[in-house]
Amino acid sequence: QRPIMRSIVTGGAGFIGSHLIDRLVARGDEVIVLDNLSSGKAEFLSHHDSQVKHVDVDITNFDAILPHFEGVDVVYHLAANPDIRLGTQVTDTDLKQGTIATYNVVESMRIHNVSTIMFASSSVVYGDNAPMPTPEDHGPCLPISLYGASKNAGESLVSSWVGTFGLQGYIFRFANIIGDRGTHGVIFDFIHKLKRNPNELEVLGDGLQEKSYMEVGDCVDAILHVMANQHEPLNLFNLGSHDTCSVRRIAEIVVEETGCLNAEIVYTGGSRGWAGDVPRAMLGIDKMLETGFNVKYNSEEAVRHTARALIDEIGLDN
Repeated sequence: QRPIMRSIVTGGAGFIGSHLIDRLVARGDEVIVLDNLSSGKAEFLSHHDSQVKHVDVDITNFDAILPHFEGVDVVYHLAANPDIRLGTQVTDTDLKQGTIATYNVVESMRIHNVSTIMFASSSVVYGDNAPMPTPEDHGPCLPISLYGASKNAGESLVSSWVGTFGLQGYIFRFANIIGDRGTHGVIFDFIHKLKRNPNELEVLGDGLQEKSYMEVGDCVDAILHVMANQHEPLNLFNLGSHDTCSVRRIAEIVVEETGCLNAEIVYTGGSRGWAGDVPRAMLGIDKMLETGFNVKYNSEEAVRHTARALIDEIGLDN
């Protein structure tokens, strides 16, 4: 009988956070969700009862979040600005919602003696021109997006609180995480574009951008597997799948799955989808595999699974 753990999940009403909470509740944890629903959705938590307590709070507000850390065992810190492109227009978005929010979390943990943090980082910390697949020890990490800079800073805050105040830290650098309940991203965008116009699908860039995709259930299972099996003061892992999928192939799969078979796929041209986009990314996952965890879906399977799930959720009229 494992003791009941009290967990905080920041961003728990979001896409990845809500899937993680499903796993935590299933194993008997009590969960406090800190989420102001700026991008998360209350209905992602609505199937849970009193085991999950949702606190509508902005984690950029230190005084507002501090009391909730009392008596907590583990913090899963997933809250962040989900819209990488927004950060290029309002340039302090990622500073506030990423870097300062992460400071608020680790400082609240220090004050209330919370021992363990899981931090959701990203492949974007590696920047451009990293070797593919990228190993965890690639460096220096020089991100090219403001979002990437905030994730890099968050990693540094976690590692410094581990080194200075004795926290235990788990840093996970995610590939592109996709699946049901997705609220943004390329598959989500393509389905919405085809819903508006079933005869044309515009693709940003040349479609040759290729990335590693990981299904969200695989992602949260990997997190909990690593945390149960790795016990260093600071644990750093890439989470991803064994291969990549191109944007062109994603467009073809979404056209197939929506049944919009007459849609012409139109490319805007150029190697990047938008400023700060890393056109090619694939994480080395040997370290994850060595812990005994493997994914159920590779990139293309995850894309097809996600397209089907999101089509069900979004609904197509045509």
